[in-house]
Amino acid sequence: MTEDNQIHIAVLDLYNGEANEGMRCILQLIEGFRNENNLYVSYQVFDVRLKNEVPDLSFDIYISSGGPGNPVDSIDSVWEKKYFNLMEAIKLNNQTYPENKKHVLLICHSFQIFCRQYGFGEASKRKSTSFGVMPVHKTEAGNQDLLFQTLDDPMWAVDSRDYQIIQPNMEKIAANGGALLCIEKYRPHVDLERAVMAIRFDEAFIGMQFHPEADAVGMSMYLLREDKKKFIIERYGEDKYWDMLNHLNDPDKIMLTYATVIPRFLMIGLQHKLSSVTL
Repeated sequence: MTEDNQIHIAVLDLYNGEANEGMRCILQLIEGFRNENNLYVSYQVFDVRLKNEVPDLSFDIYISSGGPGNPVDSIDSVWEKKYFNLMEAIKLNNQTYPENKKHVLLICHSFQIFCRQYGFGEASKRKSTSFGVMPVHKTEAGNQDLLFQTLDDPMWAVDSRDYQIIQPNMEKIAANGGALLCIEKYRPHVDLERAVMAIRFDEAFIGMQFHPEADAVGMSMYLLREDKKKFIIERYGEDKYWDMLNHLNDPDKIMLTYATVIPRFLMIGLQHKLSSVTL
C-alpha cells in the first residue's frame, strides 16, 4: 500500500486529564473503521489542554474531542493559542490546496470554542445541566447533509454540557459555504433560546454540540454512577431514568448515531483524499 492510500488521523484530546468515555469511543470508532474497511489507518493522540500538544499538518483528518469547563475561560491560554494556530493553518491549507482538503470534526467543547472564536454563535451558560439521551432536531440542511441524511428526525444523541452555543450568525455561516444542521428540542412552553446542535462550517469543517461518539457501554457506565442517577431522577423522574437505560441499545437511537456520524465523516475524508491522488 502506497503512502497515498494511507490515512493519518490526529485526535485532539481536550479533556484536560479528566476521566471520560469520549476518548475511548473515538479511538474505538477509528479502529473499527480501519478493521471493517481493511485500510491502513494510523492515528495519534495529542493532549491539547494538559500538555499544550497540537499536531502538525501531516495528518489527513482531525477529530477534536469534548471536554470540561467554560468555553470562554480559556481565551488567551497557551493551549488555545496553539489550537487556533492549527485551525488557521488547516484553513489556509484547504484554501491553497482545495483538491486535498484536510477534514476536521469538532465535538462539544471543541465546537463551542470554535464557534466563540470565529463568531459563529454566542457561548453561554445553560440555566441547568443538559445530560442524557436527547432528541436532536435536523434543519432542512441537516436532512440533506451526508453525515445526517439517513438518520431520523429527530435523531437521538448523548448530550452532556453546562454551556451552549446560541444565536447562530446565519450570515457568517452562509458566507463560508456552511449551514445550520441541527437544533435543540423545541420547547414552546419554556422561554429559553434553543441551542445550536450542529453546524457545517464549510465542506471540510463540521462541528456538533452533542456527542456522536457516545456508545451504549459508555453511557450505561455514566448513568449507573450515583451522582448521574440522582441528577436524572431529580430532574426527569425515575421512569425517565429507567427508560434511558432500557433504550441505550435500541438500534434506532444512540447506537445508530454512533454507527453513522463518525464512520461517515471518516469515509468522506478518505474518499476526498483518494480522489485527489493521481493514478
